[in-house]
Formats: sequence, C-alpha cells, structure tokens
Amino acid sequence: MSTVSWVPVPEGSDFPVQNLPYGVFSRPGGQRHVGVAIGEHVLDLAGLAGTGVLDGVTHPDAGAAAARDWFAAGSLNGFMAAGPEAWRGVRAAVTEVLTSPGRRAQAEPHLIPAGTVRLHMPFEVADYVDFYSSREHAENVGRIFRPDGEALAPNWLHMPVGYHGRAGTVVVSGTPVRRPRGQRKLPGDGAPSFGPAAKLDVEAEVGFVAGVPSAPGRPVPPGAFREHVFGFVLVNDWSARDIQAWESRPLGPFLSKSFATSVSPWVVPVDALEAAARVQPPRQDPQPLDHLRCGEPWGLDLALELELNGHVIARPPFASMYWTPPQQLAHATSNGAALRTGDLFASGTVSGPRRDQRGCLLELTWDGREPLELPDGTTRAFLADCDVVRVRATAPGADGTRIGFGEVTGTVAPPG
Repeated sequence: MSTVSWVPVPEGSDFPVQNLPYGVFSRPGGQRHVGVAIGEHVLDLAGLAGTGVLDGVTHPDAGAAAARDWFAAGSLNGFMAAGPEAWRGVRAAVTEVLTSPGRRAQAEPHLIPAGTVRLHMPFEVADYVDFYSSREHAENVGRIFRPDGEALAPNWLHMPVGYHGRAGTVVVSGTPVRRPRGQRKLPGDGAPSFGPAAKLDVEAEVGFVAGVPSAPGRPVPPGAFREHVFGFVLVNDWSARDIQAWESRPLGPFLSKSFATSVSPWVVPVDALEAAARVQPPRQDPQPLDHLRCGEPWGLDLALELELNGHVIARPPFASMYWTPPQQLAHATSNGAALRTGDLFASGTVSGPRRDQRGCLLELTWDGREPLELPDGTTRAFLADCDVVRVRATAPGADGTRIGFGEVTGTVAPPG
C-alpha cells in the first residue's frame, strides 16, 4: 500500500496519512460527524461510509450500516467501543482510499477544508483519572512543598499515583477557562478566606482514552493495553495551586482541579504511534510488582511544547515519564474497577531534568519565587486573566514522517 496521499499534505504537517487522527466536527448549520484529519482537510467519515467504502471492514458481526451509524454520531464512543478489529479495518480502508488515485473521485466530495469546520469534544468522558507519573515533576514539587523532607513520597516508586477528576468539566480545546474561586489560607493569615485563585497554573500532559470496556472484578494487565485503548490526546489539567495547597491535607486535589480540564480535539490512534514513537522507558528501581510489569517498551518519544501568550516557555520530553500508559491502566483497574468506554487517563505534568523542560508554572517559577520573563517584557509567576496557553506535541512516525497531535488551547477568563 502506498504511503503517499493524493490529498496535498504540506511539509511538516501534523497530519500526514500515517497519522489519521479521529475527531468530531460540524459545518455551519450542519450535524456533528466523525472525521479524520489529513493535511489541511477533514475527511467526513459519515459521508464516506455512505458510499459503501467502509462496509464490511469494521467487524464480522457488524452490519453494513454500522460504520454509517458510528460516524454520523456526535461522538467517537460507538466506534471506540467496537474494538481493535474495527479500528484496524477502518484505518486500513481509509488509508487505502487516501493513497489510491483511483479512489479520489469517490472520496474527494467528502474532503472539507479544516478552516471551515468547528471541532467539538471528540468523545463522551465516562471517568477521568489524572496520574503523577513524571519523576522529575514529582521531585520538584516535593522539593517546593517539603524542602526539609524527602522529595518523593514512600509509595511513588511502587505504583502510579493518581487522583479521580471530574468528567463533567473536561472540555475541548478552545473553551475559555474561568478563573475558579475557592478556599485558601494565604501565608501570614490566621484563618482561611474564600476568593479567586491567585496561583492559577497550567499542566502540560498526555492522555489516553479507553474504547473497549472491561468486566467488573477483572483487572486489565499491561499486556492487554491495545485491546482496550483507542488513542491518545493532549491534556491541560488546569490547577489552582493556592486552593490545592490548603485542601490537599490529607486527601489530595479536589476543587483545585475539578473546575476545568482541556483536551485536544484530535485523538491519535495507538497504531499511528506504534511504528516509530515507542521507546524504552526509564529503568524502574525497585522493580514493580508483578501486576505492573510490562513485557515490552511503552515509553513514547513525544516532544511537547508549552506556550504562553505566543511564547514557548518549556519543551517537556514525554519519553522520560517513569510510569508508562499500560502501567497506569493496569494500576487503575488492579482493584477490579471496571473500565468504561470514554474513560480518560492523563499522565500528570510532563517535566524533564532541565528548567526549560518543566511542564507547569509551579516548577518553572518555583512556586512564584522565580518569575518568568517573557520576550514581550512581561513577567509571570502564575497565569493572569486573558492569558492564552497552548500545548502541542509531535512524535516520529512511519516513513520518516511526523505524527502531530494538533494543540490544546485555553484562554483564562476572569472569575464569575
């Protein structure tokens, strides 16, 4: 099969034919459909399925109309639940259509310029879990908040630490994020007060979304990752650090995180990252317990870029993450908790060993004590109202291509 598409793909595009990420879009006045990104276009899979091209490539038990129903829906959940055989079949069929000049007349009517569509939340979130899987990030946070103690908590090297977030406040890229109000106890105050967060922060993260559910009481081992996980997205888990510092004793983040979590509109399939992005993760010492051991390398060579008001302030490397996605999934289900279609799992802040690789302002400014100086002459300890934050990421793809995730963007709105 050819790896060159007849659709024009600009050099350096996030979306070569080796990628084909899935998203949900609409045209003015139109219904929401599922599409894939290719170059500077979106291929309407609902329209393509209507031609019969995708009949019979999804699942042996699915009727001819299955793909049409999945892709005319307003979310990816139906398709995600269909499982790996359907995912592989559709991906192969779409690749064949986009690389065969003889299929051009059939598919071209369903290609839409990306600049003319609106992108929506790509899937309905069932549950949301945010991990804490970067050793560099965890150690920096420990040094900030526990300068006289151990940087890592005793359990950190034994399991992927995480917390449950709020699925109802996960929003698609571009949605304004209103500065939250909350209870915090400021230095020198004798009692807590309630008001707008003064230490609003960004967290550059990578997440994955589950497609195939699991049965209650049956953990998902690391080796079963591909059987359940549909793809990866970018995540910004907005954080109110002053609220977090006061409320996280002893149970951890709650209102400081639950007001908003932004995700990118394109879901990059696992298969798009298999070809060239997988790398050996950092050595784990002590060796994880049996249920967390992964028999294959699942580090991912993703290069993230964190931008504030048009200025790149950090380039965190995802390949250095201590706990891998299969281990995160295994830990989240190890107690028998059932996996559901649309479950979102985020990595936690991605940070590297250098200052310019730290994926949040808490680390970059050392809790505000070392403010950032931006090229436009402004300084930031934490986010100000009207600030615009962008997170981007790329990975090596097949045939020397670049697999892009697009971006997750948010603008800080004043408190209500």
